[in-house]
Amino acid sequence: MTVTAPTETTTKPQATGASSLTGAPREYLSFKLGSEEYGIDILRVQEIRGYENPTRIANAPHFIKGVVNLRGVIVPIIDMRLRFGLPDAQYNSFTVVIILNIAHRTVGMVVDSVSDVLELPAETIKPAPEFHGAIDAAYITGLGTIKTGDVERMLILMDIEQMMTAPDMGLMDTDAMMH
Repeated sequence: MTVTAPTETTTKPQATGASSLTGAPREYLSFKLGSEEYGIDILRVQEIRGYENPTRIANAPHFIKGVVNLRGVIVPIIDMRLRFGLPDAQYNSFTVVIILNIAHRTVGMVVDSVSDVLELPAETIKPAPEFHGAIDAAYITGLGTIKTGDVERMLILMDIEQMMTAPDMGLMDTDAMMH
């Protein structure tokens, strides 16, 4: 199963960093890890693929499942459950790999399932509270509120580029990050 995310976007301005809490609505791909729902900027998503066992790499961090060959490009695959210290997941038909374009590099991340592409107006996004949890608060850009009928749900919005380029991930060489 391969679902390709849109690679061309409309002419919405793209906010970055702290300014992402103001301005025009932004689109997020929502996904689940355990009982929590997360969102990442849709502009970072190249495609969504069904899970396939990657080729293991010796001495890689425990959260790097290995690599896959994606149309001639070797792509490291990060298991986000392992990265966040969650219990191991059972890979099933809902398990997907989100292929990301991060800092001129292609990276895959394994998640339990993908939900939707959601457009969130700035007023529905609240700043992330200060806390110590499985995810470094520096990687959380805010908490989005999605209302469907009478039901509200929270979406943890992540700065996936900052997280994937962090030194502890071991995915980027320092030369590439200096662009």
